[in-house]
Amino acid sequence: MNNKTEVVICLGSSCFARGNKATLKVIDKYLKDNSLLDKVFFHGGHCFGKCAEGPVVRIDDEIYTGVTEISIIEILNSKFKKE
Repeated sequence: MNNKTEVVICLGSSCFARGNKATLKVIDKYLKDNSLLDKVFFHGGHCFGKCAEGPVVRIDDEIYTGVTEISIIEILNSKFKKE
């Protein structure tokens, strides 16, 4: 991955039904709008074992639960907009 930040969105049925379908689009747009496509390996995954806490997104080794379209922007900003 050449030192890229890994962003994995759970595409399991529970997370997908709870909102990760929309969150996937938000992440994709965020990465494009902030010119991060060459710095991030963004892909889908299945089951992080936290279905009851979903939707789930993992960034590198950190797992975020209860992710929404709004909270993912805050999470991405905290990861990528280091001032």
